[in-house]
Amino acid sequence: MKLGFDKKERKSKVIKKIFNRVNMKKEIKKENNKEGVAKGRKKVLSGTIISTKMQDTVVVLVKRFVKHPKYEKYVTISKKHKADSKGGEYQVGDEVKIEECNPISKDKKFRVIKI
Repeated sequence: MKLGFDKKERKSKVIKKIFNRVNMKKEIKKENNKEGVAKGRKKVLSGTIISTKMQDTVVVLVKRFVKHPKYEKYVTISKKHKADSKGGEYQVGDEVKIEECNPISKDKKFRVIKI
């Protein structure tokens, strides 16, 4: 007479429980996406326009002030982003906010939203 489960039965039961949990999580995610729940927020960065020479595109210099992990000194890190600017009412030196969007071209992944 058996008074419990042997190792194989116990293992299979645990695996079934884990598999069911994973499937339930996947189903919940699918339902949320159908309802229009956003997966993540879009990045919003602020910077200065440094070039407007391209058609419907501006180059924005975004500066970040971060602490160096090893030396613990604060450093300014800057990066140039190409952003879509329909209308072209922007000039060099303007302070703008850019928002992340779906890729518009190879380099353009941001859209200008505010001056």
